Amino acid sequence: MRAALLSFSCLAFPALLAGCAAKPADPDALAASRENNDPYEHVNRKLFGIYHAIDTHALRPVAVAYRDNVPRPVRGSLHNVLNNIANPVQFCNDVLQGKPRRAGDTFVRTVLNTSIGLGGFFDVATGLGYPDHSNDFGLTLALWGVPSGPFLFLPVLGPSDFRDGIGYGVSTVFNPLTYASFGGSNALGFSVFGVGALDARSRALTDTDSIERSSLDPYAAYRSLYQQHRAAQVTAARTDRPATVPSWYASAEPAPTTSAPAKPAPASPFGSGAGSGAPTPP
Repeated sequence: MRAALLSFSCLAFPALLAGCAAKPADPDALAASRENNDPYEHVNRKLFGIYHAIDTHALRPVAVAYRDNVPRPVRGSLHNVLNNIANPVQFCNDVLQGKPRRAGDTFVRTVLNTSIGLGGFFDVATGLGYPDHSNDFGLTLALWGVPSGPFLFLPVLGPSDFRDGIGYGVSTVFNPLTYASFGGSNALGFSVFGVGALDARSRALTDTDSIERSSLDPYAAYRSLYQQHRAAQVTAARTDRPATVPSWYASAEPAPTTSAPAKPAPASPFGSGAGSGAPTPP
């Protein structure tokens, strides 16, 4: 039920936005919206304004305090745990994209980091030849040929588009926390989501602060950066060569370098992002 509700929200919001938003009447504004793939800019900017105010007065100060007061090794360990929790989502998308080597890497990473890495606190898999990579259902849809659709600024999730908004909702089905049912499971789910948002926001502080200082139009800057970043991820996923052998395997020539994007790369400068593989709320 929790998975269905969240998936429905992510699927329904783009349709609701499309029904409520009117196209710009001014020819120049209409041309600009088409060029930026942002026909719902009027509504998106309002949502961005609300989100930006919340971020300025709440999320960013907490993220700064987290970065400045929590030791780097602790922050790194929490980040590793979040990645480990998200691995089932990553594994399912590796399989759906027809990449058995990537799926095998993700499976082995989960086993090694959960056991030897003490629940994911330590990333021992990377040192053993199984590096991390990024994947989510939005990328799966892209590789299946689904177009991105118009740019959206989604509540809570931040910058996105129709394809990634749908992908985020479907990803909840692959998240094991969605089905957790025991005493305190709801608190655990919300805690993981909150820590994930805090982790992503603290890692984006340098970039977002730079945008706020240098950009005359932060909304346009975030939109452009999101679209460029997501396009680069899709290109990397399409050109990835998952059939190579692990780096530690003895072979006549070194394994080719793959172009899979590194994880995490949060799609949203404010939090988990619609295109990320971060854990979802229960």
